[in-house]
Amino acid sequence: MTWLDHLLFLGCVALATYAQTMTGFAFGLVLLGLTGLFSLAPLPDVSNVVSMLTLANALVALGRARSHLSWSLIRPPLAGSLAGVALGVFALEWISGNTALLLRWLLGLTILACAILLVTRTRPLPRVSSRLSFISFGVLSGVLGGLFSSAGPPMVYQMYRQPLPLPLVRNSLLVLFSSNAVLRLALVAGHGSLGAAPLWLSLEALPVVVGLTWLVRRYASAGAVRTVKRLVFVLLLLAGLGLLIPATRALAG
Repeated sequence: MTWLDHLLFLGCVALATYAQTMTGFAFGLVLLGLTGLFSLAPLPDVSNVVSMLTLANALVALGRARSHLSWSLIRPPLAGSLAGVALGVFALEWISGNTALLLRWLLGLTILACAILLVTRTRPLPRVSSRLSFISFGVLSGVLGGLFSSAGPPMVYQMYRQPLPLPLVRNSLLVLFSSNAVLRLALVAGHGSLGAAPLWLSLEALPVVVGLTWLVRRYASAGAVRTVKRLVFVLLLLAGLGLLIPATRALAG
């Protein structure tokens, strides 16, 4: 990467961090979408960067909020998501070894689906969903986490529909995402695919993530959330189409 690539990468990190802080998720999707659109770094490397930064953020947040956890609620989606992570990492290794175009096509499709999910209005359920529902969403979340380190959208959608206290929902998501990140990094390292580049990029991006998160939480207004969600939707839509259309043409040709 040139110095200009590094500046663009940090700009993408800043946008992704702002989106994450204001909406509660989308960090991985925005960062992967923008870096993939500008071809700044290989998608597997950026996925590893997202895992490292997600784990760091989750550990800091959990260190300040260890209460409001229910392991009876967390266990079903956790089991499903960990199995999904293993499946996603295996699929990533296979796809990366065969065609990078297919990986870009899948990422573009995933980003488009999650962009639509971001603006979909959800109504609270009358009662907590079944264990099978939590396991199913956990598996889907884990597969996306294994492939792209973007496990957020399915579980965020599932958890925020539940008639549960918000602190319990947020802390449960932190446990799920941090556990997924640990397993993903362990599996990737076990395959010998965790090189020095993702580590250095993570160290480079960490001050931006921490500093911008603090600034946004301190000074951003609650009324700006709806506007930011619309901007993130447009950003994800453009990034998804920018990856999906060229990859579709190349695969079709």
